[in-house]
Amino acid sequence: MSFTDVDVQNALKNLIDPNTKKDFVSGKSVKNIKISGTDVSLDISLGYPAKSIWDEIRALVEAHLKSALPGVGKVSASVSSKVVPHAVQRGVKLVEGVKNIIAVASGKGGVGKSTTAVNLALALAAEGARVGILDADIYGPSQPTMLGISGQPESVDGKSMQPMLSHGLQAMSIGFLIDADTPMIWRGPMVTQALDQLLHQTRWDNLDYLVVDLPPGTGDIQLTLAQKVPVTGAVIVTTPQDIALLDARKGLKMFEKTGINIVGIVENMSTHICSNCGHEEHIFGAGGGEKMCADYNTEFLGSLPLDIRIRVQADSGKPTVVADPDGKLARDYKQIARRIAVKVGEMAQDHSAAFPKIVVQNT
Repeated sequence: MSFTDVDVQNALKNLIDPNTKKDFVSGKSVKNIKISGTDVSLDISLGYPAKSIWDEIRALVEAHLKSALPGVGKVSASVSSKVVPHAVQRGVKLVEGVKNIIAVASGKGGVGKSTTAVNLALALAAEGARVGILDADIYGPSQPTMLGISGQPESVDGKSMQPMLSHGLQAMSIGFLIDADTPMIWRGPMVTQALDQLLHQTRWDNLDYLVVDLPPGTGDIQLTLAQKVPVTGAVIVTTPQDIALLDARKGLKMFEKTGINIVGIVENMSTHICSNCGHEEHIFGAGGGEKMCADYNTEFLGSLPLDIRIRVQADSGKPTVVADPDGKLARDYKQIARRIAVKVGEMAQDHSAAFPKIVVQNT
């Protein structure tokens, strides 16, 4: 029995991508269909990094086509990922060397935002993306410790800095430029200028994602980020505790008012499981993050437990995703990171690079 490209496409219209919840055709993932006799080959190009499940998706596509196309011979699917730049706030230009900026924020301190940010960045990198992390907490930088980085960044030209490297991430923090014990006794304008320099004077090398670890609150740094930094989307980290949710709601509303897309909410410290007896307890309450998502019509990206290993591994300079890459906690981070990438992938694309720059000269 003979079949055509259209038959292959029609068959794949009935196969749902488990990550995007859309079929592969409407998700524009199906490329380069080739038919040779009864054999079929094609490429599946995902708009999000998913290296750990490429084989799963390949097997899913091949099995579906074998059952959907009577008389088909050999079916071979090649799966890859390609991340493109997506639109940001109106009137803000993209940062050179960075396709997408994801801000990780919290209304309140102490909810594990920095630990969540670094593990999500490492999870995106583990899924095959090129990832950087910018520590935007000028007063209390923690990423140098969490990434186990010491020393200062190099400058080739005396004007810009090379990002520091750790666990496959490109990183920049004010913590690399000052002594660990030196307090930053700066007023707002100096802080926002420092953030601008860290972002624009770092020579980011072809990043798919730059994760920005914001300080808690809705002050100068958050406003500068919202007005001058091209943010693709913001992730809000909270705990289920009512007092944390109150502040998380303020953070979410601030991003909404400044035109930044909310990717979703991560609930940290959702449950505590006793390391001795295995008893699970909702120390900070239950269901708060999901209720907040329902109230603001945003996505609940996932929950993470209150687990001593997360704290110990971050303090030692090897966060959970690299310390125990095959463990359940790392899988949780990867699942949330993949969902963030899928949500970013569904946003409007940025086409500014496709337009030529027009230069007017006197001749």
